[in-house]
Amino acid sequence: MTHQPLVHSPAAGLSGVRPLASPGEAVMAPPGLLAHQPASISAATAQLIAVEQARQEVIARLDIAPAADDRMDQLAREMAERTGLAYGFVNIFWSQQTFIGLHQPPPDSGLIPVGRSMSRRHGWCPEVIARQRALPLPDVYASPRFAGNHVTDALGIRAYFGAPLIDPDSGVAWGTVCVIDPEPRPLAQAQHLLDIVKDTGTTVVQTLTAQALSR
Repeated sequence: MTHQPLVHSPAAGLSGVRPLASPGEAVMAPPGLLAHQPASISAATAQLIAVEQARQEVIARLDIAPAADDRMDQLAREMAERTGLAYGFVNIFWSQQTFIGLHQPPPDSGLIPVGRSMSRRHGWCPEVIARQRALPLPDVYASPRFAGNHVTDALGIRAYFGAPLIDPDSGVAWGTVCVIDPEPRPLAQAQHLLDIVKDTGTTVVQTLTAQALSR
């Protein structure tokens, strides 16, 4: 297993993290947020903080390195090739969305290359994490809720299919797998494409769990 340091690319503005706007966004907050909260917080906010802490505990238990992983890159590539979408990601939710697995379109494709990290405010994976369910968006413009997004603006993305990585013991979502593309997909293909993404997610969880147990 080869781990390579993450190289952050400024391309398309898909790196960097902005501070939280409010305690209500704690579910997408970096580890250690609890230390910065006021003495009195709502029950809902406390629950969001607890979920975030549980997420980071799962990631630590799995001993996932914040680095490019050859096996995860391979799974991201296979997922993109099987779905026919341009980009594939294995995404871990540290303080940023961090792509330990990444497949990019070829340099001569005319599509914009992306870096290995992105703000938790961007893209559709934060929605997948929050709902802990897969999200098929064969055409993001078909849903006003999801059409306005930094990834759409920066990369011109029209199709997204994502699924959560869920710890079987705690039920906590700690990452995602997803594919994106600048071309929308027919609604009739949505379930098939989503099934491929969910199948990849199962393989990612099994692979990383087995690696942790073997250490």
